[in-house]
Amino acid sequence: MDIKIIRNEMDYHSALAHLSTLMEAAPGTPEGDELELVSLLLENYEKENFPIGLPDPIEAIKFCMEQQGLTRKDLEQYIGSQSKVSEVLNKKRPLSLAMIRALHAGLGIPAEVLLREPGGNLDAPKYDYHDYPFAEMFKRGYFKSFNGALQDAKQYAEELLEELFANFQGRVSQMVYCRNSEGQLDELAMAAWQARTLELASEQELPPYSHNNFTPEFIRDVVKLSNLSAGPVLAKELLQKRGIPLVILAHLPQTYLDGACFKSPSGRPVIGMTLRHDRLDNFWFTLAHELAHIYLHLENGDVAFFDDTEQGASRTCTPQEIEANDLAASLLIPEETWNREKHNIINKREIVAFADQLGISAAILAGRLRWEANNYNIFDELLGHKAVRKLFTNEN
Repeated sequence: MDIKIIRNEMDYHSALAHLSTLMEAAPGTPEGDELELVSLLLENYEKENFPIGLPDPIEAIKFCMEQQGLTRKDLEQYIGSQSKVSEVLNKKRPLSLAMIRALHAGLGIPAEVLLREPGGNLDAPKYDYHDYPFAEMFKRGYFKSFNGALQDAKQYAEELLEELFANFQGRVSQMVYCRNSEGQLDELAMAAWQARTLELASEQELPPYSHNNFTPEFIRDVVKLSNLSAGPVLAKELLQKRGIPLVILAHLPQTYLDGACFKSPSGRPVIGMTLRHDRLDNFWFTLAHELAHIYLHLENGDVAFFDDTEQGASRTCTPQEIEANDLAASLLIPEETWNREKHNIINKREIVAFADQLGISAAILAGRLRWEANNYNIFDELLGHKAVRKLFTNEN
């Protein structure tokens, strides 16, 4: 037989048949050399065309246990409790990345076997749940794909956080903060809140968004809904009709957040509100502030605004925040009208009458008077305490 490279199945079977005639050849003879050459050609062809799959990770663990004389108790330091070891070995619980790292380091099982990925590597962990308010996120349903207890979630935290932050789809925005609170801001908690907001926004079925249809007149139409008891819900519906999702999601610890706006991965504006201060005046000012950002700033770059609006935008905030603050104030109450009438509004009855005249909630006027007077003890009864969250009982 002429020895040649095996290129197809016919060549392969022909080489196999020829190999069988050489099996008795003695080493060092021409026939022995031919046996070695044909075997090598067959081996190369089989590697390329009949690759052997990676072994099952659990079977690899069991093999390692047998080779090293290990018991199930010996695996607890890598997998967890005795029950978790049992569930893993019985294929009732998947290996987490944390388990895989521990088994790879402790028992020397190849990473590609445990990952079931040829050539797979264990990169440094991207996320550490200790860096996040993980327990609070778990409690609030940030990881809805996971059906276990908190301790179990912590073992799969790397995967759960990876899934959460996949909502960014690789989009990185410049973060702009409007701060009035003096506490230390937790930017990682803020990023987690934003990722969950994006996820909830993506679940809303909306028409396309056009910035050309987003005008100050439209924002005023939204503000006019404040005069209705169901105004916040109606505002959400009106925004949705214009292709803008409004997400109600409670703030996470150390975010000091009332509202935010940013773009989704598709470029659609998204508004998130926390109802941290469950009052009508705060709701309407925060909403107007975020709408002002959309009108003024969101089309000009990939920017995400996170706002602590309880006392407006301080003069230490960025120019963008001050611009949004000023536009929101004028859209809630026309400046010319406000400057002319504000000195005549000195009691509850006059506030309610003027609000009816403007067609807006009295809470907006009361909030403006408190802010300008820097006195947050007046007109408290007009602010609409606990009047917003109850309208969004099905929200997060």
